[in-house]
Amino acid sequence: MPLPHYLQLALTDGIGPILIGRLIEAQGSADKVCRISLAELREIEGIGRTKAEKIHASLRQAERAAPLELAKAQAAGVRIICPEDDAYPPLLKLIPDPPSVLYVRGDLQPRDLNALAIVGSRKCSLYGREQAERFAALLAGAGFTVTSGGARGVDSCAHRGAMQHPNGRTVAVLGCGLDVVYPPENDSLFDQIADRGAVVSEYPMGTPPVPENFPRRNRIISGMSRGVLVVEADERSGALVTCRLCVEDHNRPVFAIPGRVDNQLSAGPHKLIREGAILTTSLDHILEGLTPLPDEVSQPTLFDDAPEPTAHADAPPRIPVPTTTLTDRQQQILAAMSGPTPLDSLIDRTNLPAHEILQEMTLLTLKGQVQRVNGQTFARKSFIGS
Repeated sequence: MPLPHYLQLALTDGIGPILIGRLIEAQGSADKVCRISLAELREIEGIGRTKAEKIHASLRQAERAAPLELAKAQAAGVRIICPEDDAYPPLLKLIPDPPSVLYVRGDLQPRDLNALAIVGSRKCSLYGREQAERFAALLAGAGFTVTSGGARGVDSCAHRGAMQHPNGRTVAVLGCGLDVVYPPENDSLFDQIADRGAVVSEYPMGTPPVPENFPRRNRIISGMSRGVLVVEADERSGALVTCRLCVEDHNRPVFAIPGRVDNQLSAGPHKLIREGAILTTSLDHILEGLTPLPDEVSQPTLFDDAPEPTAHADAPPRIPVPTTTLTDRQQQILAAMSGPTPLDSLIDRTNLPAHEILQEMTLLTLKGQVQRVNGQTFARKSFIGS
């Protein structure tokens, strides 16, 4: 089992995610890294004699600590996963410094691959709270999992907004151990999130929410998401750190909601828009701005268990699935499409009401079968470009 070895590495002082990745690449497995000799450690580029001795000694201490840490987590109802676990977020594996382990309360599901982060100020305005909840609910209705940081303000509103939808899922990434409730007033919110998604952290049980933890936490929020939406933030906000990571390190799009020009909390989103973020006033802007999923995570069955979203004609491109997984009504709609087809024509050809066609078009888009061409005109993927 690889988990004990990844946990041992995560608990070892003097090595972080990047060095752990280098060591695993050099040795071939986490197990072999845990058994590395002092002489072999000294040979690793960038590790001097003194540092090698400290790491080697800490590895032995972490070997004893790992079973105790696992027991603490289990007693708190927390599961620990590593990059070799099927539940580990596929997009998170692709960032330069993925966590060696993730502590999870609740559950992570394949549908969480289609995630979008919502971030912003802890001291948001009423407008900020409204927009965070509104966009989270819209995203949940379009089949997204909403990720955020579980903090006061925009984060909490985003989590609550996602759970307004009956099938909405949300993931909170904390900057402390999962047995530490921070902020304390979100205790019941975290319970709800664990029931409707997951509360996760890379930090060992009992880790306090010290300031230096949160920049590292932000890379996980971005890393497990297809993009980041900023609602309100001043120019020094940690939300902008998340955006820089999203663009520069993870090569994913950033979306920003504009605000009042005389509101300091609009300065962050407006700065991002000037620098190339996608100005966002509707769900359509997000759906149109998303980039395709990387080839490394394209697997045909990932979205088979996703809940049906509410009626919305647009949705981000999902992984194609075999036509045999389509319902009779979905196949009826596809059969009625010959090249780009307006919604009115589909209504005439199928005798289905508009709201049912729109809902099915959302599902067909999520399944990679159709694409919006212009407004309420759709085309089968096989016809696009022909």
